[in-house]
Amino acid sequence: MYRGPASTPGCPEAVAAALRRSRWDLDVRFVGPREDLPLEPDVLAGARLYAQPGGGGLRRAYRKMRRSREAIRQFVGSGGGYLGFCLGGYLAGETPGFGLLPGDTDRFISSPGARPDHDGDSIVTLTWAGRRRQVYFQDGAWFDLDPARGPAEVLATYDNGLPAAVVAPFGRGAVGVVGPHPEASPDWYTDSGLPVPDDLQADLTQDLVDRVMTAGRRADRLG
Repeated sequence: MYRGPASTPGCPEAVAAALRRSRWDLDVRFVGPREDLPLEPDVLAGARLYAQPGGGGLRRAYRKMRRSREAIRQFVGSGGGYLGFCLGGYLAGETPGFGLLPGDTDRFISSPGARPDHDGDSIVTLTWAGRRRQVYFQDGAWFDLDPARGPAEVLATYDNGLPAAVVAPFGRGAVGVVGPHPEASPDWYTDSGLPVPDDLQADLTQDLVDRVMTAGRRADRLG
């Protein structure tokens, strides 16, 4: 679980809390330049998942993360799982990013028919597994998939039809990314002056985690 200059305070902790609640009995540890564990291949080799939380601007964050690009790609390609939330979803793309997706990422707020269409704190409506849900949003990505480059499963779409949450294989591992913040707790909404959705619960994040974990296990068996 990354925590450092490419993340925003509160985002790593929210993702970590969601991971600890999962059914996979995960021992969540933070990695980063100011953490006890560095983001290095030897540390990643002992992990099952690597999570990249939300943060600031993509290019500035990538400058902080680019030295870790090959370590992350090697970890996922050899059977690990990658989870990307908001900025972590952008970083799974390639302009710039880690190049983990069969395609790239772009700003949802700049897409045709986007609501919201501003970069402030807001709520976005998704269709996730056939159900309409409202989720905390702050200038998140949509995922521009290229079927010619490989398979991907779209878990959720924005109201304009663009992919909002995706799971895809990468080597022997799996990548799960989401543009909004399904890990957001009620205080994220209230602190931003937003109404707390009536159906707010941890199920969307858990669905993403489950899909990545099971996809990685399938790929490992096939390998």
